[in-house]
This record gives sequence, C-alpha cells and structure tokens, in this order.
Amino acid sequence: MSWLTEYVRPKIRGLLKREVPDNLWTNCESCEQMILTKDLLKAMNVCPHCGHHMRASVPERLEWTFDKGEYTRIELPKVPVDPLSFRDRKRYTDRLKDERAKSHLDESMAVAHGLIGGHNAVVAVMAFEFIAGTMGAALGEAFLAAARLAILQQSPLVVFTASGGARMQEGMISLMQMPRTTVAVEMLKEAGLPYLVVLTNPTTGGVSASFAMLGDVQIAEPNALIGFAGQRVIEDTVREKLPEGFQRAEYLLEHGMLDMVVARGKLPETLGRLIGQLNYRHIARPAA
Repeated sequence: MSWLTEYVRPKIRGLLKREVPDNLWTNCESCEQMILTKDLLKAMNVCPHCGHHMRASVPERLEWTFDKGEYTRIELPKVPVDPLSFRDRKRYTDRLKDERAKSHLDESMAVAHGLIGGHNAVVAVMAFEFIAGTMGAALGEAFLAAARLAILQQSPLVVFTASGGARMQEGMISLMQMPRTTVAVEMLKEAGLPYLVVLTNPTTGGVSASFAMLGDVQIAEPNALIGFAGQRVIEDTVREKLPEGFQRAEYLLEHGMLDMVVARGKLPETLGRLIGQLNYRHIARPAA
C-alpha cells in the first residue's frame, strides 16, 4: 500500500491538477469545432473541418505572402494625432494608445517589400486588429507611401484589405482618404505597374468604396464579407429581402465584381504567377 499511496496517488493528483493553457484550443467561428491552436496556425488559420477562413494578423499575412517569410517593413509617415480632439466613451488619444499596446502596431496598415514567387513586390496589409481596420489619415499616408515605394522600386503593389470602413473619430479627414488613395492607385497605373487587391473578411465602408475595388486583378478569400453598407441597412432602404449569400465573395464573383476567389493556402502561388504575367519586365534576378 505504501507504493500506491506514496508514489501512484501523488502522480495521479499531479495530473488532475495540471493546468491546461488557455490558448491550447481554438473554436471555429463557423462550425464551432475545437481545433488545436498549433494545427490551426499550420493551416494558416483555416478551419480543417469546414474550411472557414479566420482572421489573420499583419505579421501572419506578411510571413505567408513573401518567399520564405522574409520581408522588410518600412517606417510610415507620421500624421497629426487627434486633429478633432474627439471623445466618445474615452479620448481618441487614449484609444490609440490602448490599441497600439494591444496590437503592437502603430496604425491600421503596415507596408513591407520583398519577393513573391521570385518577383519584387510591395505589400500593404490592413490590420483589422487595430480599431477594426478603420481608415484614417495615417492609413491614407501609409497607402500613399506604399504606392510611392512601388513606383520607386518599379514593383507591383499588393494590398490585403480588412476594414470596418471610415474612422468616425477623424470625421471628414477620414472620408478624404478615399480620394487620396484613389489618386495613389492612378499613380501606379500611370507608371504601368500592376495593382493587385486581396479582399479578406470583412472589407466594408469607405475602403470598399475606394482603393479596395480598383485593382487590376480583384481576388477574395472564400466567403469574405465585401460591401459598402450593411445588409440590414440595404434591406430597409430598398424594402426587399436580399438574395442568399449577398455581399459574400462567391456571390460577387458570380456577378462580375471579382476576378477570382482563392483559398488562403494558394494565395502566395497565385500572386506570384499573376505578378509574373503582369510585370514580366521587372523579374527579380539573383545578384552576380
């Protein structure tokens, strides 16, 4: 009995009391199946049970997109903070400070450059984790910086969109980013450089009404929500029931708003192939 009480019982108690890490499992937002977090990360945040594409962070997007996960981030222009001295439940300056601490990002867009499929490319990624990817003056400056870098390097620009629309804390300044980003797209077209857009879930509001829908090639991830106004708002306005799947990627593809819907795992290969076809003059060659 001494062996059972002194050795086996403490071992069993130790197993029962062992704490399970909070981030060991993740629930799929669509099918609600439990997935080992490490398996989900290997699958690029795509549910292995139903294929639902969960949201991805800026570092994840950049790592998945560039060859061997190697890229160089650029420092983005600074803009005036809180130009309207806005306050809702908290001061806008305090909200920005909290979001930066939580997301480890300065703003809702990051820009990097590197190789995709062996081709030079500039990539801008919207960060839904930063105030729902809303568009303010800083995002407008970031987009312009990405376009200028692409022109300087004679490289295509690839943009991953994920946004809740305009940022209300910046009022009219936020809305002015729509024409500013549109001008940046025109700069790319005048330079003869490809502009590719990957729309992810969700892409809405002023972003979808400006640079998100101006790509030379429009790509979307499966079942991504893409639109301007919300479905209930539209139904109340037109006083009709909207069709099944309205504002989802597959519906938009069927009705000519998109060129293709591509699963996340195939995006790097697809982008590399498209860049090669559209931008064959600027293929990156190894140094001698």
